[in-house]
Amino acid sequence: MLSVYVHRGTTLERIVVDPGQPPPEEAVWIDLVTPTVQDDKLVEQLLGIAVPTREEMQEIEVSSRLYVENGARYMTATLMCQSDSATPKTTPVTFILSNHRLATVRYDEPRPFAIVEHKLARACPPKVTGESVLMDLLDAVIDRAADIQERIGAEVDQVSHSIFEPADEAEPPSYKDVLKALGRKGDLTSKVRESLVSIGRLLLFLANEADGMKWPKDTRAQLQSMQRDVTSLSDHATYLANKITFLLDALLGIVSIQQNDIIKIFSIAAVVFMPPTLVASIYGMNFHKGMIELDWTYGYPWALMLIVLAAVVPILFFKWKKWL
Repeated sequence: MLSVYVHRGTTLERIVVDPGQPPPEEAVWIDLVTPTVQDDKLVEQLLGIAVPTREEMQEIEVSSRLYVENGARYMTATLMCQSDSATPKTTPVTFILSNHRLATVRYDEPRPFAIVEHKLARACPPKVTGESVLMDLLDAVIDRAADIQERIGAEVDQVSHSIFEPADEAEPPSYKDVLKALGRKGDLTSKVRESLVSIGRLLLFLANEADGMKWPKDTRAQLQSMQRDVTSLSDHATYLANKITFLLDALLGIVSIQQNDIIKIFSIAAVVFMPPTLVASIYGMNFHKGMIELDWTYGYPWALMLIVLAAVVPILFFKWKKWL
């Protein structure tokens, strides 16, 4: 789908371009969502640039993601998608700056795009350009990453309390569910980190190209502020990843201790019942010759007393050793 955004007074109006129809010349922002070959050709004719394919956008080399071609700046970043769902994922998005117009190429629906679209539909600067739209998009991406990390931090704290301070001591949480929750948080954190790394590289590329594009001082200052935000968020993502790793290790340690306690009970039970079993086995052989207890009036109580004594003595010994 091909959409363009045209400046109308104090707003940026979104226009969906019909298949085969050329986009308007006054378009400030051209948004390609899962574009067809025909959509790519229309944008290429309007801007005089080549639109990268999906395979080219997925390449991870910096030289294939951040470069200048025919006076246009190509920047591909990895953005978060569906972060609020059970299956978060990342998607490559390409930003192309050419002649103060912005073209974006994407194959998914990252939330920052909808946020910026609604924002510019309500109000936009009188001299809106592709550069200012790009800055709004990058700012929304960084804010979104911060929101996701805040949510991850709060949820990880809840998991931590459920492990170390369960609400019901008699019924501890299902460690299988806790392990799954930690795994999901760890996966989401790694995806946010991946996105922040790509955004950081993109901002560094823009900072190096700012002189050539003759950006004003306030835009450069905003760019530097976003670079600092990305650095701090990357550090926070590292902290969250380390905390999740610690909780995973702690959880596995708790499970191991509980398993050892169970094995300990079975081991002690086996040792406790060994002497009584031995006594019962001896008197169960029923050799009349040589076993005087078989004809003894008190032979049966004597055997029972030996069996009980053989069971009680190990228990008392284990308690004295504080093994129980």
